[in-house]
This record gives sequence, C-alpha cells and structure tokens, in this order.
Amino acid sequence: MTLKRTHYCGEIRRTHVGHNIVLNGWVHRRRDHGGLVFIDLRDREGIAQVVFNPESSEELHLASHSLRSEDCIVVEGKVRERPEGTVNPSLPTGEVEVYASSLNILNESKPPPLSIAESHDVDELVRLKYRYLDLRRPAMQKNIILRHKVSLLIRNYLSSEGFLEVETPFLTKSTPEGARDFLVPSRLIPGKFYALPQSPQLFKQLLMVAGYDKYFQIVRCFRDEDLRADRQPEFTQIDMEMSFCTMEDIFRVVEGMFEMIFREIVGIKLKVPFPRMSYGEAMSRFGSDKPDARFGFELIDITPLVKSCEFRAFSEVVAAGGIVKGIRTSAEGGSETSSLSRKDLDDLEIYVKGLGAQGLAWARVKGEGADAWDGPIAKFFPAPLAGNISRSMNAQSGDTLLFLAGKTEIVNTVLSALRLELARRLNISMERYAYLWVTGFPSFEYNEEEKRIQAVHHPFTAPLDEDLPILESEPLKVRSQAYDLVLNGVEVGGGSIRIHRRDVQSRMFRLLGITEEEARARFGFLLDALEYGAPPHGGIAFGLDRLIMILAGEDSIRDVIAFPKTQKGACPLSDAPSSVDRKQLDELNIKIRE
Repeated sequence: MTLKRTHYCGEIRRTHVGHNIVLNGWVHRRRDHGGLVFIDLRDREGIAQVVFNPESSEELHLASHSLRSEDCIVVEGKVRERPEGTVNPSLPTGEVEVYASSLNILNESKPPPLSIAESHDVDELVRLKYRYLDLRRPAMQKNIILRHKVSLLIRNYLSSEGFLEVETPFLTKSTPEGARDFLVPSRLIPGKFYALPQSPQLFKQLLMVAGYDKYFQIVRCFRDEDLRADRQPEFTQIDMEMSFCTMEDIFRVVEGMFEMIFREIVGIKLKVPFPRMSYGEAMSRFGSDKPDARFGFELIDITPLVKSCEFRAFSEVVAAGGIVKGIRTSAEGGSETSSLSRKDLDDLEIYVKGLGAQGLAWARVKGEGADAWDGPIAKFFPAPLAGNISRSMNAQSGDTLLFLAGKTEIVNTVLSALRLELARRLNISMERYAYLWVTGFPSFEYNEEEKRIQAVHHPFTAPLDEDLPILESEPLKVRSQAYDLVLNGVEVGGGSIRIHRRDVQSRMFRLLGITEEEARARFGFLLDALEYGAPPHGGIAFGLDRLIMILAGEDSIRDVIAFPKTQKGACPLSDAPSSVDRKQLDELNIKIRE
C-alpha cells in the first residue's frame, strides 16, 4: 500500500463520504467494543475515528488488536457517516468515520512517559525532557500552529504597509547595558568576543540612515538575565522601525496590525484607536506603568485629606514625605465585591506585608451619606473627615475601603499588586481584551545603588523637544518620546522616537556618565552614522512569545515556544548548557578556572 496521505485526519467531513482516503498519524486512543475496534488517529490537524470490522477483514481486525498508544501507522479506508446516535459534536470530524481496508504499522511506540491523549498535570521537567512527545499533545500543536498563523499575518500586513524584512547580525559587538550579554569567543581573533544581540536596536537605526525607511523583522534576541514565566534567555521580537515618522504614524501601523490579528485569529473587532494614558496618570491611578484596564479598583490619593488626621499611621507618614492611597472594593465589580470578610481583610494584610508594606488599614462605609465608618480605624475619623474621604473615593454605603501609607514607590507597587489580587479573589470577569498606550515616560531615573542617573529605556531614546533646554539642569524632569503598548496588564511592546542628531546623542551620553572615549568604543559606528544625514526615525518592538501566550490563553511563554529553557536557562531535552572538550577550548584560547 502507499504511504502517501491523501488527507489530514482533522480535515475529513461529510463532503468526503464515499471517498477512499489514506491517513498517516499516531494512535491517540484504542477502544474495543466487542467485535468492532475503534482507533482515534491523530495528526497535527486533529483526530479521525477509524473502524476495524471483523466482517470486512478478520486479518485486519486481528492486526488492530496489537495497536497501542502512539504507534505510528498508515490507514486506508472509505469515509462514511457515523451511525445515528454516535455522532461526536465535540470533534470537527465527529460526523464521519473511516472504515478501514488496510493497515500498516510504520513504527511501534514504547509506553510514553507522559500522557498525550489525556489532559492532566505533568511535571514540567518531564515535559521539557520529552518535548518531542509533549509537542504531540493537541493543546501544544494548537499553540504552535497559532504562532505560525500570527507570524504569517504580521509578515503579510507589514509588507502591505510598505515595510521590508531585513535580517540583522546575530554575532555582533558587546554593548553592555541593562541585561547581561551572551558572549561568543572568536577562534580567528583570539581573546576577542562576539555578543548575541539583546535586540537589533543599533542595526535597525543604521538601516534608517541607509535609507530603508520602513524595516521589520521577526527576530531572535538574547538576554542573560534571571528568568520567570514570561522570560526566556532566547526570545522572539516583532521589530519595526520607520523614518520621517511621528508617534502617530507608529501608533496607526501598530493598531492596524493588532486589529487585523484579533479579527483573523480571535474573531473580534478591536476598537481603534487604542486609549492612551500618560505615565504619570498610569502611576497615579493604577500604581503601575502597565495597568490592567479590564477592571476598576483604581488607586485614590487621599494624602491632602489625612495630613493632619488623628490617625498617626497616616499623618506621620505624610509629614515624612510619604503618601496615603486607597482602593474602593465595589468599583466596577458589582455589589458582591464589597463583601470582604474580616478573614479576607486579615489575609490581605498578610499579603501586602509580604510585598514590603507596613500594614493595611481598612474601613467599611455605613450610613446614607457615607459619613460614618465601621472598622478598626473608624474612631480616628470623625464624620466630616470620613465623609470627605468617602466622597473623594466615590464610596457608597456597604463599600470597603482599603488604605496604604508609605513611600510613594512602595505604596504604588503594593497597591498595584493588591488590585490584581482583589480581582482574582473576587472573581472579577477578565474576558475582554483591554489595550492601552502609555506615553510620556521620564527619560531618566536615579539609581540609588550606583548613585547615578540612568536611562529609563535606552540611551538612544529622544527626549521631548520642549524638554531639551533642561536636559542638563533638571534631567529627572525630562520626558521622553517613549511609549509602551499594554494588553491586559502585560507590556506587549515598547518603543520610542530615536535621537537622530549627533549633538543631542553626545549630550545624552555625557549626562549618563559615558565619556566620549567610552561612547566611541561602544557605539562609534552609530555615532559616525548620525553624521551622514541621519533622518528622524522611531520604532517599536513586540514580544511575539507574550502575544501568543495571551492569544492562546496560557500562563507561560514556555507553552508557546517549541523548545524552551527552564527557569535556570537549561534544556533538559538536549542537556544544554554542557561541557565541551579540551580541544575546543584550546582552539578558542579559553581555560576553565577551577
């Protein structure tokens, strides 16, 4: 018999009834119903039911009894409708079955160390060690196919917008900043090293200087940093850059791309343009520069109201330069969200202390005018003050108010986490997709540990033109032309308008403590390029892995990457990283220090 498939298992439908077809695949399940043997045959497109009937062929029927899970087989047979009452509506192929006329076992399988047919928890190390089996699971195949479809849509969309896909080098110069570089020793130039790129940042700017005014690349990037659920040492970016553009031009292209992706993949129409919010507003209302805008629980600053109150845990913090903010728990979630029990509140206090807060104060609003409170702190707040605070938080009778006092950074960070924890505990609906542009980031921040100013994004981000006069005198007040795209509280992309003038770039380096010699040693080729008619330009990069994770409804990017690493950066499948023999090290002039 031929081994050439005529159809994928997941493709057959009622329109194929009466056709003789050939299927290739793996045995998903085997069921023996007395005389008849049923095989669920699986390939990347889905599952088809194959029937072996002894009345058709006793020899074939006997052969089907030897089949086991994950055997690789070829089946030939005729498609027919399933008998009445046996249709499986949960399968796209559930109306038909294949009546087998021949069977060829291509390769038998040992009992697999993880179940492919059943959906249950498996230790992640086992999944990664036997990734070739884990990738057979329908859920994983769905994710990898989704990734392909999204990548193809992106390429087609950006091409239609006039972008050119240009590859940039993987072996490049180390320009240490932010995360650590992965270094690659050079055999031909002993003692010298390449670095794997953390992003194509410098090269895409050079492409703008070179006149390729619309560039994109779906590119692998590398960062030697501590890992977590949404980080990998090697990851994939959707990288874009444009010349002669404004932020509005970039927003238009990006919004069109995401509107197209969600229309084609999820079947919903995103409302464009996306909402926008300044960095200052995001930090004030949500305590985060990547707020999850799918629900309320916004942060309300009550510092001016409590600076002279009798509750010393508030007034003393304000006197020391701190702030007091609160969350109203009935916001946007319906009346049931205010039903926090005393145990709930005690648990939440333990939660915030675990994040570095000193404690959590709370009060429950009572009375028609919301001028009276119940709770441990109520005695410190007479009706006029309690009423003013309640009104500032738009509180109603029965609402629970949660308060945190402390340094601005601690209060914002902890309350930002607390609002997410509240949404989880109170089962707030998270079904919609909430996109948001965050703009107006500060250009610089002060590094307490190193006692110096550092760039918030990277040193090639252009400050706002109107802030250039205070670049040296008041750098912490300088705003940047940077922007992040946030989806459901996850930063899916970020970018900026770049510095295209050599004099401004030099001022930036001096402010960051990078001498002219250091700048030339690290970025000399870019600085030279800026002197040859470099056009105004800007761009953005998106984490493809994070985007696919959200579209697939997964919690980790490892579930949307074919061969990911563990949180320690190891590959249980290939046993990387591994030792290499002395000969290889000698060729590279490297000696391992004991």
